[in-house]
Amino acid sequence: MQLKRVALLIPVLAMTVMPASLGFAQQADTPPTATSPAPKQTDPAPAPLQSPDTTPKQDKPKPLGAPVSDPINPTRFGKGAEDEAFGAYQRGLYKTAYNLALPRAEAGDATAQVLVADILARGLGVPASLAESAKWYEKAANSGAPEAQFRYAGILLEGKYATKDPVKAKELMKAAADSGNAAAQFNLGQILMQEHPGEIGLDNAYPWFLQAAEKGLPDGEYAVSQILANGTVKIKRDESTARQYLIKAAIKGYDTAQMDLGTWLVEGRGGKRDYKSGFGWMLRAAVGGNIAAQARLAKLYRDGLGVEGDSIKAAAWYIVARRAGLNDPDLNSFMDGLDDDQMKAAITEANKLR
Repeated sequence: MQLKRVALLIPVLAMTVMPASLGFAQQADTPPTATSPAPKQTDPAPAPLQSPDTTPKQDKPKPLGAPVSDPINPTRFGKGAEDEAFGAYQRGLYKTAYNLALPRAEAGDATAQVLVADILARGLGVPASLAESAKWYEKAANSGAPEAQFRYAGILLEGKYATKDPVKAKELMKAAADSGNAAAQFNLGQILMQEHPGEIGLDNAYPWFLQAAEKGLPDGEYAVSQILANGTVKIKRDESTARQYLIKAAIKGYDTAQMDLGTWLVEGRGGKRDYKSGFGWMLRAAVGGNIAAQARLAKLYRDGLGVEGDSIKAAAWYIVARRAGLNDPDLNSFMDGLDDDQMKAAITEANKLR
């Protein structure tokens, strides 16, 4: 089993029941706006997708490692929207927000310290300084601010802007997770997996992944899907429920979940077989830049599964994947069977897909 895409603060997780390295989810780094709508948490399987052409560029889902988005949360920094500095921040008046928050931060106000740290981390209206940002996150974390506990835990794990301290990082991540921070819950699960490779780690991590998933975090949804798809001694294998979590993550643009869901739909795993929807999800992942999905999409075009068979498009998608370094012996054999005119057409098509 492998949790294939998680992000961000230190290297990406490669877990096959024995995690090799740790990778973390991170909350939104997009400045909040007063008019941004909160995304709806819809669960049911999407309606069967049409078979869109591969030539026009489509909206891309977030790439691997992209920051996890979340709805506007007026209490993110510890106080409501009536806070003057936070109000300025919401309106995009970052320099004003910084100037209002800094004196309070220096006086020990944890809410203001988090806001100052956030502004410095991203250089909003002031020169970016991750080192200074880390100092403010540390102060706020020590005062018990959940947002700062989550952020500073990541800084301690990375060890670039503060002395690396995995023990303190786990303590802070646990505090943030207990406060309800979904990304912290997911990251704590990752830490527990690393501490105990194998099924013990999975069993320890699962409740935290599940809490993150229930809050709509796609990283958590995908992790839950993978654990349920395989099961452990303590966790019963449940492909039907796993498929529903794949759907949730796929809808949010999680490209690996889109690829897996496409495969599951084509195979009829965890529910009814649906070639057309399977092709549609695979296409979304491929257009979004997932190299493995590009190769799988090539096979769907080659075999005419969920779409009318098309050797040129099949070859074109494999060319795109092969340019990115993927090698598939089965598709290599398919390519060897094409004539010169077909190869020329496929290359032309592939160039449009870049």
